[in-house]
Amino acid sequence: MYIVHIASECAPIAKVGGLGDVVYGLAKEQQKNGNRVEIILPKYDILKYDCLQNLKVERGDLWSFEENNQIHNTIWRADLESLTTYLIEPHHEAYYFNRGYIYGGSDDIERFLYFSRTALEFLYKQDKKPDIIHIHDWPTAIVAPLVHHLYRDLGFHWKGIVFTIHNMEHQGKCFPSHLSRIGLRGEDFRSFDKMQDPNNPSLLNLLKGGIVFSDYVTTVSPRYREEIKTPEGGAGLDRVVRAYSSKIKGILNGIEVESWNPAKDPHLPFPYPSNPTFISTIRKQKEENKKALCKKLQIQADGKPLIGCVTRLVKQKAPYLIKEAIHYTLENNGSFVLLGTPGDQEIRNTFEHLKESYRGHPNLYIGLYFDESLSHLIYAASDGFIIPSLYEPCGLTQMIAMRYGAVPIARKTGGLADTVFDSDDTSIPKEGRTGFCFETADRGGVEYALQRVFETFRNEPAKWDSLIKNGVSCDFSWKKAALTYQKIYFLALLRNRPLAELALLEK
Repeated sequence: MYIVHIASECAPIAKVGGLGDVVYGLAKEQQKNGNRVEIILPKYDILKYDCLQNLKVERGDLWSFEENNQIHNTIWRADLESLTTYLIEPHHEAYYFNRGYIYGGSDDIERFLYFSRTALEFLYKQDKKPDIIHIHDWPTAIVAPLVHHLYRDLGFHWKGIVFTIHNMEHQGKCFPSHLSRIGLRGEDFRSFDKMQDPNNPSLLNLLKGGIVFSDYVTTVSPRYREEIKTPEGGAGLDRVVRAYSSKIKGILNGIEVESWNPAKDPHLPFPYPSNPTFISTIRKQKEENKKALCKKLQIQADGKPLIGCVTRLVKQKAPYLIKEAIHYTLENNGSFVLLGTPGDQEIRNTFEHLKESYRGHPNLYIGLYFDESLSHLIYAASDGFIIPSLYEPCGLTQMIAMRYGAVPIARKTGGLADTVFDSDDTSIPKEGRTGFCFETADRGGVEYALQRVFETFRNEPAKWDSLIKNGVSCDFSWKKAALTYQKIYFLALLRNRPLAELALLEK
């Protein structure tokens, strides 16, 4: 099968969050399974070019369109390991992808609409005939309407479109004129059965367009598929999700187990196997890594449970609950290491103040930045790992933590609920219990979980060891997910999208 991913991110060369990890991990596994896989990305000026090989111009004269103007583009080709990757470089007066960031511009809508149109123009002009075009989140959701309402009439050949929703909160709301800029009649899409935003009829919703016009839609965990059907989780699109639920499937993400492997991790001073047979080795080497981390960060954790947290400090990740976890941990003679990237100045100020209030505390480190090498060491050194998200479409943190023998402490939402099973849940077999869970997103919920963490760590070493064993026994590789996607692709090839589903929206 010939698969083309059109995306705004791909790890490790252009990554903001989990979307980049998914595109890379899934594409790599699909290629292992014998598929022909290609990735199309913007040629950002901040790409990690050292991760690419054989970078060269594939086409120097591709013209694309914006408003009534023809825009010249250079298409580059490179190898990301064994994955063929095309990079679109527009010679645009607005320097769309030469700004030192991936997202965050006031014209992000224009930037990614242009990229999506140009990606399809490249496929069309190169006479490529993909079996599946796989698009990701709002930045490339417009590909589906473009294919159906522009490129099909030009004779472009494709067989199916699959759209993955990584995060429902970001939808790409825009005006009809934005679509007109790239060759569609924008007003034609401002209708109930197409892309009209349910909450603001004057706007279009790009994410809705991906749902309506794709053959199949996936979410990044089964639980998240159910959550986005609700007013609480659907971010205004719950009626649309319910109407199209027959073609929406939840597929749990995987992690790149070659990159996240404590036995071969170059960032760890004391490697160890991620294998339940070697629990004593895991405990011993984790203790050595803990000592190395504490020395590096100039804190203490001798004999204390070390709680780790590596996250973006944004509303979704519940930074106020992370604060409560820090307070409770220190009050109960534990140690805490936070490596967090603030999403805005207000959150940065909050944690700067917290850091100052605990200045000199021997059991706390707060780093408000990101460091890849340090993040690996925190996973390897931590006893527990806290993920208190308000919502979590999938989450990779808990999977990485378990692979590194750190016991997850997670709120039961989205993919966290699909992967972390409580140590005291008698409905789950003992060998399936992997962590500590809590329901309510408040101080009481966090303290309920941490109290049990500390009691188990200090008083029930056999139970703690069983949680580590169960966690490292989990298979979070992309193997299972890639096979499930393959089934979805085959269904997409066979599917004729029934417009009758739209009638359900009126109910």
